[in-house]
Parts: sequence; structure tokens; C-alpha cells
Amino acid sequence: MAQRVFVSGSSDGLGLATARALIDEGAEVVVHARSQARAAGLREALPDAADVLVADLASREQTFALAEQANALGRFDAVIHNAGVGFREPRRVPTPEGHAHVLAVNVLAPYILTALMHRPDRLVYLSSGMHSWGDPDLGDVDWLTRRWDGAQAYSDSKLLDTALCFALARRWPEVICNSVSPGWVATKMGGAGAPDDLALAHVTQVWLALSDAAAAMRTGRLLKHQEEIAAAPAARDEAFQESLLSTLTELTGVVLDGAERSVGEDAWRLSA
Repeated sequence: MAQRVFVSGSSDGLGLATARALIDEGAEVVVHARSQARAAGLREALPDAADVLVADLASREQTFALAEQANALGRFDAVIHNAGVGFREPRRVPTPEGHAHVLAVNVLAPYILTALMHRPDRLVYLSSGMHSWGDPDLGDVDWLTRRWDGAQAYSDSKLLDTALCFALARRWPEVICNSVSPGWVATKMGGAGAPDDLALAHVTQVWLALSDAAAAMRTGRLLKHQEEIAAAPAARDEAFQESLLSTLTELTGVVLDGAERSVGEDAWRLSA
């Protein structure tokens, strides 16, 4: 039976390359786009995708709905949290819930989806080498008082993604949880002058999602090009991980280890 994989943010860039490679490997792949217009283009680009789901991850309401749509399709073997906005992100009007856009898309959305989707066998989170520049101070994650700095906001978000991955690897030993630094590559996010090899940027995600090799079955790592690399000390700090989970629960209204983690009436009540 084909492995079932969900890839968020798959309408272009690394997400599209990842989804295409998974399909080529024989996986049953459900992809995701931010809008109906982008979904139409995605259907043309990946006609063999099993389904295309639509949600703007800057919206908590739409992220909840995406989890519900995904769960209606059944449990996935692997989920790749690829969607994200980059270090050139300008300061935007806050999301409907009042969050910084980069925090909502890069951190809150994968947390919500992780908590509310049926638990897969494997989880993959997109990190970045810039995570090492992230500030572990959780006092102003929404940039309400700090002077805006897009590169710092992105770095902070990737530190939080990496710490979230490691927290899950510790809390959910039955799930293989890893994070990936794809390198600085020439996507819309990375820019035309990025020096790393674009052809390799999605390979580790595909390998972690599908491979039964012993090296792909280990958990709690940050990898680049299928090799483990050092993570920022804060990401490995269990006290920081627990503080992050508490902060994410407070910001989203979603408890990570809920008894059933359904996205029906009870989950909506959590967000009220």
C-alpha cells in the first residue's frame, strides 16, 4: 500500500518539489494551497496528487478547518510542515487573531495542525540555518513592543519550529519527529542569489517521509542533506520546550496532548 503523505504549502518552491518527488516515488500525496487560485495552479502542476486542500494558515479559523479536512481523508503516514514565510517578510497588519503574520504561519499553524490532525507515524518540520540566530525570549513573540526586524522574526520562528519538533520527539516516542534545514536556496523565499543547491533542498524531506533506512528512522534531529547538524542550544533545552508549548497553548487555545484531539465542536470550544 502506498504511503500517505500530507505536505503543507505545496503550491510552489520546496513544497511543490517535495510533493512532486513523493508522487514520483509512488506515495499518495495530499497537497495544500493558501487560496483557491493557487490551488487551481497546483492541480495543474500536480495532476496526480490525491487531493488539494485550501486554507490560509495566517487564519486560525482556516487552519482549524484544514485540520478537519485532512482528518476527513483519514490518517497520514507522514506530515511535512513545509508552509512558511521568509526573512524578507515586511511588517504586516496582524492576523485576525492579532498575531504577527510570520508567527502565525511559521509556528502557530504547524502547532495547531500537529495537535488536531490524526497523529501520523512521521512528522517533518522545516527549519533553517537561521534558527541559530533566534531569540529564545518568549515574552514578545508577536512583536507587539519590539521594533520590527523581518530577519529576526524569521529566525525566531525557525528556532521555535525546531524546539517544537524536539519537544514532540521527546513527548511522542512512537512518532518519528525531525526538522530539516534545506539550505539557502533560490526560491521566492531565498532569493535569486542563494548559494546552496536547489536540487537537493527537498531530498531530505522526502527521505524522512518514506525511507525505511535506519538513518531515516531516528527521531529528534535537525538534518541538512540527510546528515544531522547541530541545533541551537535553546532548541534542545527541555525547560524552553515546555515554556514554548505553554505559550503556544495560550496563543492558540489548543492543547497539544488532548485526549482525542478532534476538530469538531470541542476543538472550536478550545479556541473560543
